[in-house]
Amino acid sequence: MEGTLVIAIATMGGLGLLFAGFLAIADKKLRVEENPKIQEVNEALPGANCGACGKAGCYDFAQAVVNGEAKVDGCPVGGEETAEEVAEIMGVKAEGGAVKQVPRLLCRGGWEEAKPKPVEYEGPLSCSTMHIVSGGNKLCAYGCLGQGDCVEACPFDALVMTDNGLPKLIAEFCTSCTVCTDACPRDLLEMHPIDRDYFVFCKSHDDPKTSRQVCSVACVGCSICARPSEGAIEMDDNLAVIDHAALNPELIPFEKCPTAAIKKIEEERRGYAENVVEGKRIAAEEARRKAEEEKKKAEEKAAKEKAKAEAKAKAEAEKKSDEAKDDGAKTDDAKDAESSKA
Repeated sequence: MEGTLVIAIATMGGLGLLFAGFLAIADKKLRVEENPKIQEVNEALPGANCGACGKAGCYDFAQAVVNGEAKVDGCPVGGEETAEEVAEIMGVKAEGGAVKQVPRLLCRGGWEEAKPKPVEYEGPLSCSTMHIVSGGNKLCAYGCLGQGDCVEACPFDALVMTDNGLPKLIAEFCTSCTVCTDACPRDLLEMHPIDRDYFVFCKSHDDPKTSRQVCSVACVGCSICARPSEGAIEMDDNLAVIDHAALNPELIPFEKCPTAAIKKIEEERRGYAENVVEGKRIAAEEARRKAEEEKKKAEEKAAKEKAKAEAKAKAEAEKKSDEAKDDGAKTDDAKDAESSKA
C-alpha cells in the first residue's frame, strides 16, 4: 500500500515538473514583447475609459498612439496637459491639444415653452419609456421629454435638471464620455467642441404652423438665417441645419429669427463657476439622501430582525408552555389510571 502511494506521488510530481518545464520553454519561445511605451502612455491618460477618443478604452488608445494609428492629442478628456505628456513620451510635439467635446442640448422647449398634451401621461417617469409608449406630456414630438435620463446616466454629475425641465451642462465636470448622448431617446444631445458658439436649438421637422402651435421657441422653417449664409445653413424638411465648418456668423441675422431658435450659446456659458457650486450642492444632497435611505433600510432591517427574533422567542415559549401542559396532562392521566386500578 505504501509503495503504491509513493509511486503515485512520484508520478504526479514528475508530471508537474515536466509540464512546468514545457510552460517555461513556451514562455520563452512564444512570448510577444510589448512596446514599453504603451504602458507609459496608458499611465499618462486619465483612465476614464469613456471612449470619447473613438477607442474602446484608454489602453486601446495608448496602443493606437504607439502604433501611429492615433494622434497624441486625441484624448479630449485629458486635454492639452495630457497631450503634452503623451507627446513627450512619444518624442514628438503636440499640435496644441485636443479641443474638449461637450454635449449640447438642441432643444429649448421646456415646460414653459412647449405646450402640454390635453391628456396627461401616466406611467414610468423615464424619457425612454415615455418616448416609446406615448411620446410624453408635450405636443412636440421632437423635443426634450424632461425626465432626466441623461442626468441619471452621467457618471460625473455634469448635468442637472432645471426647474423648466431641461438638462443643464456643468462643463467643468464633463469628461466627454458621451454616455448622456446615448441615453437620450430623441438624440437631442450632440457632442460639439466647447468653443463652438452657434446652434439651432431645435430638431423639429413639423410644418411651420404646427411648430408655432406646439412650441414658442421651435424652428419654423422661415429660411431667414439660411438665405444670407452662402450655403452654410441649409433647410432640411422645415429645419435649419448648420455646417459649422463653413459658417460665417457675421452673415447671419440672428436677431431676426422669429423664435430665437438659432442663436449664440454665450449666455449659457456664463455662470459656470456658480454651476460648479450648484453641482457640488446637488451631489452633496444626493449623497445625503442616499445615506438617509441606507440608514432607513438598515433600521427597517434591524426592526424586521428584532420582530422575527421576538416572534421566534414567543413561538418557542408557547411551544414549551404547550409541552409543559401536555406533560402535566399526561401526568394527570397516569394518576387517574392508577387511581382507577386501585
